[in-house]
Amino acid sequence: MKKGFTTGSCAAAAAKAATYMLLSGKEKQNIEIETPAGVMFKANIVDICREEAKVSCAVIKDGGDDPDVTTGSHVVATVSIIELSDAGTCAIEIDGGSGVGRVTLPGLDQPVGNAAINHVPREMIEKEVLQVCKLFDFCGRLSVIISVPEGKELAGHTFNPRLGIVGGISILGTTGIVEPMSTKAIVDTIKVELSQKKALGFTTAYVTPGNYGLKFMKDTYNYDLDKSVKCSNFIGETVDLVCEMGFERLLITGHIGKLIKVAGGIMNTHSHEADARMEILSACAIKAGADTDLARKILACLNTEDALHQIEAAGLLQATMDIVLERILFYLDFRAQGKIKIDCILYSNEFGLLAQSKGVSF
Repeated sequence: MKKGFTTGSCAAAAAKAATYMLLSGKEKQNIEIETPAGVMFKANIVDICREEAKVSCAVIKDGGDDPDVTTGSHVVATVSIIELSDAGTCAIEIDGGSGVGRVTLPGLDQPVGNAAINHVPREMIEKEVLQVCKLFDFCGRLSVIISVPEGKELAGHTFNPRLGIVGGISILGTTGIVEPMSTKAIVDTIKVELSQKKALGFTTAYVTPGNYGLKFMKDTYNYDLDKSVKCSNFIGETVDLVCEMGFERLLITGHIGKLIKVAGGIMNTHSHEADARMEILSACAIKAGADTDLARKILACLNTEDALHQIEAAGLLQATMDIVLERILFYLDFRAQGKIKIDCILYSNEFGLLAQSKGVSF
Protein backbone atom coordinates (compact mmCIF):
# COMPACT_ATOMS: atom_id res chain seq x y z
CA MET A 1 0.00 0.00 0.00
CA LYS A 2 1.15 3.52 -0.80
CA LYS A 3 2.48 5.59 2.08
CA GLY A 4 1.73 9.29 2.36
CA PHE A 5 3.17 12.34 4.06
CA THR A 6 1.87 14.09 7.14
CA THR A 7 0.54 17.62 7.42
CA GLY A 8 3.77 18.30 9.31
CA SER A 9 5.86 17.28 6.31
CA CYS A 10 3.70 19.39 4.01
CA ALA A 11 4.03 22.41 6.30
CA ALA A 12 7.82 22.03 6.50
CA ALA A 13 8.15 21.69 2.73
CA ALA A 14 5.93 24.70 2.06
CA ALA A 15 7.83 26.77 4.64
CA LYS A 16 11.17 25.82 3.11
CA ALA A 17 10.01 26.73 -0.40
CA ALA A 18 8.50 30.03 0.73
CA THR A 19 11.71 30.94 2.56
CA TYR A 20 13.80 30.07 -0.50
CA MET A 21 11.67 32.29 -2.72
CA LEU A 22 11.68 35.11 -0.18
CA LEU A 23 15.46 35.15 0.26
CA SER A 24 16.48 34.32 -3.32
CA GLY A 25 13.90 36.33 -5.22
CA LYS A 26 13.37 33.33 -7.49
CA GLU A 27 10.32 31.14 -7.92
CA LYS A 28 10.52 27.55 -6.65
CA GLN A 29 8.07 24.97 -8.01
CA ASN A 30 9.35 21.92 -6.12
CA ILE A 31 11.31 21.28 -2.97
CA GLU A 32 12.80 18.35 -1.07
CA ILE A 33 12.98 17.80 2.67
CA GLU A 34 14.13 14.92 4.85
CA THR A 35 11.45 13.55 7.16
CA PRO A 36 12.26 12.40 10.72
CA ALA A 37 11.91 8.84 9.41
CA GLY A 38 14.83 9.51 7.07
CA VAL A 39 12.62 9.33 3.97
CA MET A 40 13.00 12.17 1.46
CA PHE A 41 9.82 14.06 0.61
CA LYS A 42 9.79 15.67 -2.85
CA ALA A 43 6.92 18.13 -2.88
CA ASN A 44 5.35 20.13 -5.68
CA ILE A 45 4.75 23.77 -4.77
CA VAL A 46 1.45 25.43 -5.70
CA ASP A 47 -0.48 28.64 -4.95
CA ILE A 48 2.66 30.77 -5.05
CA CYS A 49 2.22 34.42 -4.05
CA ARG A 50 5.37 36.56 -3.91
CA GLU A 51 5.82 40.00 -2.38
CA GLU A 52 8.95 41.97 -1.48
CA ALA A 53 9.01 40.96 2.21
CA LYS A 54 6.56 38.06 2.21
CA VAL A 55 6.00 34.86 0.24
CA SER A 56 3.27 32.25 0.58
CA CYS A 57 2.92 28.89 -1.13
CA ALA A 58 1.27 25.54 -0.53
CA VAL A 59 1.80 21.80 -0.68
CA ILE A 60 -1.21 19.59 -1.36
CA LYS A 61 -1.53 16.90 1.29
CA ASP A 62 -1.26 13.33 0.00
CA GLY A 63 -2.08 10.70 2.61
CA GLY A 64 -1.30 7.80 0.28
CA ASP A 65 -3.68 4.87 0.71
CA ASP A 66 -4.63 5.96 4.23
CA PRO A 67 -8.26 7.21 4.48
CA ASP A 68 -7.15 10.59 5.82
CA VAL A 69 -9.71 13.42 5.68
CA THR A 70 -6.91 15.95 5.14
CA THR A 71 -5.79 14.37 1.85
CA GLY A 72 -6.19 16.93 -0.92
CA SER A 73 -6.08 19.92 1.41
CA HIS A 74 -3.69 22.81 0.82
CA VAL A 75 -1.10 23.27 3.56
CA VAL A 76 0.03 26.86 3.15
CA ALA A 77 3.15 28.52 4.58
CA THR A 78 3.48 32.29 4.65
CA VAL A 79 7.00 33.45 5.44
CA SER A 80 7.82 37.08 6.12
CA ILE A 81 10.76 39.08 7.47
CA ILE A 82 10.13 40.54 10.92
CA GLU A 83 13.48 42.24 11.25
CA LEU A 84 17.04 42.08 9.97
CA SER A 85 19.98 41.67 12.33
CA ASP A 86 23.74 42.14 12.34
CA ALA A 87 24.16 39.70 15.23
CA GLY A 88 24.83 36.75 12.96
CA THR A 89 21.85 34.77 14.24
CA CYS A 90 18.51 33.73 12.83
CA ALA A 91 15.25 33.16 14.76
CA ILE A 92 12.05 31.56 13.51
CA GLU A 93 8.60 32.35 14.94
CA ILE A 94 5.96 29.74 14.05
CA ASP A 95 2.20 30.19 14.41
CA GLY A 96 -1.03 28.99 12.91
CA GLY A 97 -3.31 30.90 10.59
CA SER A 98 -6.73 30.26 9.09
CA GLY A 99 -7.84 26.62 9.24
CA VAL A 100 -5.25 25.55 11.82
CA GLY A 101 -6.80 24.84 15.20
CA ARG A 102 -5.92 26.50 18.48
CA VAL A 103 -5.57 24.64 21.79
CA THR A 104 -8.11 25.54 24.49
CA LEU A 105 -7.68 22.66 26.95
CA PRO A 106 -4.59 21.29 28.77
CA GLY A 107 -2.98 17.91 28.26
CA LEU A 108 -2.14 18.16 24.57
CA ASP A 109 1.18 18.41 22.76
CA GLN A 110 0.99 22.22 22.78
CA PRO A 111 0.01 24.48 25.69
CA VAL A 112 -3.33 26.27 25.87
CA GLY A 113 -3.39 29.23 23.49
CA ASN A 114 -0.89 27.83 21.00
CA ALA A 115 -1.70 26.85 17.45
CA ALA A 116 -2.21 23.09 17.14
CA ILE A 117 1.11 22.58 15.40
CA ASN A 118 2.77 19.74 17.28
CA HIS A 119 6.37 19.87 18.41
CA VAL A 120 7.82 17.55 15.74
CA PRO A 121 6.33 19.55 12.83
CA ARG A 122 7.58 22.73 14.53
CA GLU A 123 11.07 21.23 14.70
CA MET A 124 10.83 20.18 11.04
CA ILE A 125 9.74 23.65 9.95
CA GLU A 126 12.52 25.33 11.93
CA LYS A 127 15.17 22.93 10.61
CA GLU A 128 14.23 23.42 6.95
CA VAL A 129 13.85 27.19 7.19
CA LEU A 130 17.17 27.59 8.99
CA GLN A 131 18.88 25.56 6.25
CA VAL A 132 17.69 28.08 3.69
CA CYS A 133 18.69 31.03 5.92
CA LYS A 134 22.19 29.57 6.17
CA LEU A 135 22.32 29.09 2.40
CA PHE A 136 21.64 32.80 1.82
CA ASP A 137 23.51 34.11 4.90
CA PHE A 138 20.32 35.61 6.27
CA CYS A 139 20.43 37.03 9.82
CA GLY A 140 17.33 38.23 11.58
CA ARG A 141 13.83 37.05 12.51
CA LEU A 142 11.35 35.32 10.23
CA SER A 143 7.65 34.69 10.78
CA VAL A 144 6.21 31.39 9.53
CA ILE A 145 2.42 31.15 9.50
CA ILE A 146 0.89 27.78 8.60
CA SER A 147 -2.70 27.79 7.36
CA VAL A 148 -5.08 25.31 5.73
CA PRO A 149 -7.93 26.97 3.78
CA GLU A 150 -10.11 23.85 4.10
CA GLY A 151 -9.12 23.24 7.71
CA LYS A 152 -12.12 24.65 9.55
CA GLU A 153 -14.53 22.46 7.60
CA LEU A 154 -12.30 19.38 7.86
CA ALA A 155 -11.93 19.73 11.63
CA GLY A 156 -15.50 18.52 12.13
CA HIS A 157 -14.41 15.12 10.77
CA THR A 158 -11.51 14.81 13.22
CA PHE A 159 -11.14 14.37 16.99
CA ASN A 160 -10.25 18.06 17.40
CA PRO A 161 -13.66 19.25 18.69
CA ARG A 162 -13.53 16.56 21.42
CA LEU A 163 -10.01 17.61 22.35
CA GLY A 164 -10.81 21.28 22.69
CA ILE A 165 -8.93 22.30 19.54
CA VAL A 166 -11.02 24.99 17.87
CA GLY A 167 -10.98 26.64 14.49
CA GLY A 168 -9.31 24.01 12.34
CA ILE A 169 -7.19 20.90 11.99
CA SER A 170 -3.91 20.04 13.68
CA ILE A 171 -0.51 19.94 12.01
CA LEU A 172 0.71 16.51 13.04
CA GLY A 173 3.26 13.77 12.52
CA THR A 174 6.14 12.21 14.41
CA THR A 175 7.85 10.44 11.52
CA GLY A 176 6.64 12.64 8.69
CA ILE A 177 5.19 9.54 7.01
CA VAL A 178 1.57 8.36 6.93
CA GLU A 179 1.26 4.59 7.26
CA PRO A 180 -1.88 3.28 5.51
CA MET A 181 -4.63 2.26 7.93
CA SER A 182 -2.26 2.86 10.80
CA THR A 183 -3.21 1.12 14.03
CA LYS A 184 -0.59 3.26 15.72
CA ALA A 185 -2.42 6.42 14.66
CA ILE A 186 -5.63 5.26 16.35
CA VAL A 187 -3.86 4.20 19.54
CA ASP A 188 -1.97 7.50 19.54
CA THR A 189 -5.31 9.33 19.38
CA ILE A 190 -6.61 7.33 22.36
CA LYS A 191 -3.42 8.22 24.20
CA VAL A 192 -3.90 11.91 23.51
CA GLU A 193 -7.48 11.85 24.83
CA LEU A 194 -6.47 9.96 27.97
CA SER A 195 -3.54 12.32 28.52
CA GLN A 196 -5.88 15.26 28.33
CA LYS A 197 -8.28 13.77 30.87
CA LYS A 198 -5.33 13.13 33.21
CA ALA A 199 -4.18 16.72 32.81
CA LEU A 200 -7.69 17.89 33.71
CA GLY A 201 -7.45 16.03 37.02
CA PHE A 202 -9.41 12.86 36.28
CA THR A 203 -8.45 9.90 38.46
CA THR A 204 -10.87 7.57 36.65
CA ALA A 205 -10.62 6.85 32.92
CA TYR A 206 -14.14 6.52 31.51
CA VAL A 207 -13.88 4.44 28.35
CA THR A 208 -16.26 2.98 25.80
CA PRO A 209 -15.54 1.29 22.45
CA GLY A 210 -17.85 3.52 20.41
CA ASN A 211 -20.76 5.90 19.97
CA TYR A 212 -23.41 3.44 21.12
CA GLY A 213 -21.67 3.14 24.46
CA LEU A 214 -21.49 6.90 24.77
CA LYS A 215 -25.21 7.18 24.01
CA PHE A 216 -26.04 4.51 26.60
CA MET A 217 -24.05 6.37 29.26
CA LYS A 218 -25.81 9.61 28.38
CA ASP A 219 -29.32 8.14 28.25
CA THR A 220 -28.99 5.87 31.29
CA TYR A 221 -26.77 7.87 33.63
CA ASN A 222 -27.02 11.41 32.15
CA TYR A 223 -23.26 11.21 31.82
CA ASP A 224 -21.25 14.12 30.41
CA LEU A 225 -19.84 12.67 27.19
CA ASP A 226 -16.92 15.11 27.16
CA LYS A 227 -15.46 13.16 30.09
CA SER A 228 -15.26 9.88 28.20
CA VAL A 229 -12.76 8.39 25.77
CA LYS A 230 -13.58 6.16 22.79
CA CYS A 231 -11.17 3.24 22.51
CA SER A 232 -12.57 1.65 19.34
CA ASN A 233 -11.49 -2.01 19.18
CA PHE A 234 -8.26 -1.47 21.12
CA ILE A 235 -9.32 -2.61 24.58
CA GLY A 236 -5.98 -4.07 25.60
CA GLU A 237 -3.90 -1.11 24.44
CA THR A 238 -6.28 1.23 26.26
CA VAL A 239 -5.90 -0.69 29.52
CA ASP A 240 -2.11 -0.48 29.09
CA LEU A 241 -2.27 3.29 28.55
CA VAL A 242 -4.55 3.85 31.54
CA CYS A 243 -2.07 1.96 33.72
CA GLU A 244 0.97 3.78 32.30
CA MET A 245 -0.59 7.20 32.87
CA GLY A 246 -1.27 6.58 36.53
CA PHE A 247 -5.06 6.61 36.61
CA GLU A 248 -6.49 5.02 39.74
CA ARG A 249 -9.47 3.41 38.05
CA LEU A 250 -10.92 2.38 34.70
CA LEU A 251 -14.64 2.21 33.98
CA ILE A 252 -15.47 0.63 30.64
CA THR A 253 -19.00 0.64 29.24
CA GLY A 254 -19.73 -1.54 26.25
CA HIS A 255 -22.27 -3.44 24.20
CA ILE A 256 -22.46 -7.18 24.71
CA GLY A 257 -21.47 -7.68 21.06
CA LYS A 258 -18.05 -6.10 21.73
CA LEU A 259 -17.31 -7.00 25.31
CA ILE A 260 -18.33 -10.67 25.03
CA LYS A 261 -15.03 -11.09 23.17
CA VAL A 262 -13.16 -9.68 26.17
CA ALA A 263 -14.86 -12.39 28.25
CA GLY A 264 -12.79 -14.81 26.18
CA GLY A 265 -9.55 -12.90 26.67
CA ILE A 266 -9.72 -11.19 23.25
CA MET A 267 -8.26 -7.70 23.66
CA ASN A 268 -8.69 -6.45 20.07
CA THR A 269 -12.39 -6.76 19.29
CA HIS A 270 -12.18 -6.07 15.55
CA SER A 271 -13.89 -8.81 13.55
CA HIS A 272 -10.72 -9.26 11.47
CA GLU A 273 -8.81 -10.14 14.64
CA ALA A 274 -11.20 -12.58 16.29
CA ASP A 275 -14.85 -13.42 16.77
CA ALA A 276 -15.97 -16.37 18.94
CA ARG A 277 -18.90 -14.33 20.29
CA MET A 278 -21.38 -17.20 20.24
CA GLU A 279 -18.84 -19.74 21.48
CA ILE A 280 -18.00 -17.59 24.51
CA LEU A 281 -21.63 -16.72 25.17
CA SER A 282 -22.74 -20.36 24.94
CA ALA A 283 -19.94 -21.41 27.33
CA CYS A 284 -21.06 -18.79 29.86
CA ALA A 285 -24.67 -19.92 29.46
CA ILE A 286 -23.68 -23.55 30.08
CA LYS A 287 -21.89 -22.47 33.26
CA ALA A 288 -25.13 -20.71 34.27
CA GLY A 289 -27.09 -23.94 33.78
CA ALA A 290 -27.93 -24.09 30.07
CA ASP A 291 -28.42 -27.48 28.46
CA THR A 292 -26.92 -28.58 25.15
CA ASP A 293 -30.08 -27.65 23.25
CA LEU A 294 -29.80 -24.01 24.36
CA ALA A 295 -26.08 -24.00 23.64
CA ARG A 296 -26.80 -25.15 20.07
CA LYS A 297 -29.41 -22.40 19.66
CA ILE A 298 -26.92 -19.78 20.82
CA LEU A 299 -24.27 -21.08 18.44
CA ALA A 300 -26.76 -20.80 15.57
CA CYS A 301 -27.52 -17.12 16.27
CA LEU A 302 -26.17 -14.46 13.94
CA ASN A 303 -25.71 -11.80 16.61
CA THR A 304 -25.64 -11.40 20.35
CA GLU A 305 -29.04 -9.69 20.59
CA ASP A 306 -30.68 -12.80 19.09
CA ALA A 307 -28.71 -14.98 21.47
CA LEU A 308 -29.91 -12.95 24.46
CA HIS A 309 -33.51 -13.68 23.49
CA GLN A 310 -32.75 -17.41 23.51
CA ILE A 311 -31.07 -17.15 26.93
CA GLU A 312 -33.91 -15.03 28.34
CA ALA A 313 -36.50 -17.55 27.14
CA ALA A 314 -34.66 -20.20 29.16
CA GLY A 315 -34.77 -18.02 32.28
CA LEU A 316 -30.96 -17.73 32.43
CA LEU A 317 -30.28 -14.19 31.23
CA GLN A 318 -29.18 -12.61 34.49
CA ALA A 319 -27.15 -15.61 35.63
CA THR A 320 -25.39 -15.76 32.27
CA MET A 321 -24.67 -12.02 32.18
CA ASP A 322 -23.21 -12.16 35.69
CA ILE A 323 -20.80 -14.84 34.50
CA VAL A 324 -19.95 -12.86 31.35
CA LEU A 325 -19.21 -9.80 33.50
CA GLU A 326 -17.06 -11.87 35.84
CA ARG A 327 -14.97 -13.15 32.90
CA ILE A 328 -14.64 -9.66 31.41
CA LEU A 329 -13.32 -8.32 34.70
CA PHE A 330 -11.00 -11.30 35.08
CA TYR A 331 -9.27 -10.68 31.75
CA LEU A 332 -9.17 -6.91 32.15
CA ASP A 333 -7.61 -7.33 35.61
CA PHE A 334 -5.15 -9.83 34.17
CA ARG A 335 -4.14 -7.32 31.49
CA ALA A 336 -3.71 -4.56 34.09
CA GLN A 337 -1.79 -6.84 36.47
CA GLY A 338 -3.56 -5.32 39.45
CA LYS A 339 -2.22 -1.81 38.79
CA ILE A 340 -5.66 -0.18 38.71
CA LYS A 341 -9.23 -0.81 39.88
CA ILE A 342 -11.44 -1.83 36.96
CA ASP A 343 -15.22 -1.65 36.70
CA CYS A 344 -17.51 -2.54 33.81
CA ILE A 345 -21.02 -1.81 32.57
CA LEU A 346 -22.49 -4.28 30.07
CA TYR A 347 -25.57 -3.42 28.03
CA SER A 348 -27.63 -4.40 25.00
CA ASN A 349 -29.66 -2.26 22.62
CA GLU A 350 -32.83 -4.28 23.26
CA PHE A 351 -32.41 -5.31 26.90
CA GLY A 352 -30.65 -2.23 28.22
CA LEU A 353 -28.42 -2.73 31.24
CA LEU A 354 -27.33 -6.37 31.44
CA ALA A 355 -24.82 -6.29 34.28
CA GLN A 356 -22.49 -3.93 36.10
CA SER A 357 -19.75 -4.38 38.65
CA LYS A 358 -20.29 -3.31 42.26
CA GLY A 359 -17.89 -0.40 42.15
CA VAL A 360 -19.57 1.48 39.29
CA SER A 361 -19.86 5.20 39.98
CA PHE A 362 -19.62 8.45 38.01
